[in-house]
Amino acid sequence: MEIRAGYHRSLRDIQDEVLVLGSMVEKAISHSVDALKARDIATARRIIDDDIHVNRKRFTIEEKCIQLIATQQPMAGDLRTIVSVLSIVTELERIGDYAEGIARVVIMIGDEPPLKPLIDIPRMAEKSTRMLRESLEAFTNRDADAARRIAAQDDEIDSLYDQIFRELLTFMIEDPRTITRATRLIWVAHNLERSADRVTNICERVVFAITGRMEETKPSRKQS
Repeated sequence: MEIRAGYHRSLRDIQDEVLVLGSMVEKAISHSVDALKARDIATARRIIDDDIHVNRKRFTIEEKCIQLIATQQPMAGDLRTIVSVLSIVTELERIGDYAEGIARVVIMIGDEPPLKPLIDIPRMAEKSTRMLRESLEAFTNRDADAARRIAAQDDEIDSLYDQIFRELLTFMIEDPRTITRATRLIWVAHNLERSADRVTNICERVVFAITGRMEETKPSRKQS
């Protein structure tokens, strides 16, 4: 009995660690866009340095999952949960990489004058981080319907990305001197769009953990 109680504690601990990793990544995305708005090079460098902690947390969770599978041989729903965690932490780590990428763009931009007021990029960041937070809440609450609804919100992110891309392309066409600055902002928007795509992957794993079915929650515009 004590062995099984320890097993269930370990499983809960793993799920709690996923939430910690999710919080780390959510903050990294938010702070990277804040750094972009403020031209805050120091914060950008800190985000880049802190990415190693995101990577380490992912590897720690993976090790705990593998150990639990090897020593406890979980079955059915518990096994699906653990397998899903292994995928979810990979997606979270990649989102952390996108935050690091945005921070590197902030450093490239330096103190260049802004090309345009940043309105839609912060909106993308807010929406994508909210999706991330809610996807992990759906995982904790074992709510497959919520996961499907969250994945559907990715269409809003795609629309914002398309709008930003078209606007920045117009800048480049009208004044070729803006090409470098516009391109850097496109990189930022691209990373945010990819972050939201990763959240849809998390949602798919949430559905799998709960139902045992692999569903493609958003079949179009998936990243390679």
